[in-house]
Amino acid sequence: MNPRYALLILIGCSHPQAVKAPLPATPPPTEAVTSPAPVKETAASPNIAVSDDLAQKCKLSFENVTAAPKFQYDDVQLVQQDRDVLDRVATCLTTGPLKGKKVTLVGRADPRGTEEYNLGLGTRRAHTVGTYLEHLGVAPQQLAESTRGSTQAQGNDEAGWRTDRRVDLDLQD
Repeated sequence: MNPRYALLILIGCSHPQAVKAPLPATPPPTEAVTSPAPVKETAASPNIAVSDDLAQKCKLSFENVTAAPKFQYDDVQLVQQDRDVLDRVATCLTTGPLKGKKVTLVGRADPRGTEEYNLGLGTRRAHTVGTYLEHLGVAPQQLAESTRGSTQAQGNDEAGWRTDRRVDLDLQD
């Protein structure tokens, strides 16, 4: 993957107006993904970070926010701030400068729970983001859902675990 096309979005769920996206009875197949290339990113909101290159290409402007809470423990809900940023990303992918580009949605979890459970939770988180982007007009063939579960989790307390609970959006070449 070319790092200048990388997009990293961290999706959080600590807002009181959270809504739950519908989940299918059987989640879509997932693929294990190798370690991503390092991405320089700017916090887009308290819940989202976007690569600097992508923010510039899509003309997205965000405040620089250092604290970034992510999904709550064992949660897959999007909050309004997440949806606002995903709305802008969807516009960029459907009618903007990155129209038609493909994105990999990589769900992640903190290290608590079994490996199998965390892989499933990462899958459900990625699927929530994918379902929302499809609702906004992003073609299903532009989205590839994947999970890393807790395989690359680095936290060892609540603050670190909060960072582990997210969905990354990686723009493919």
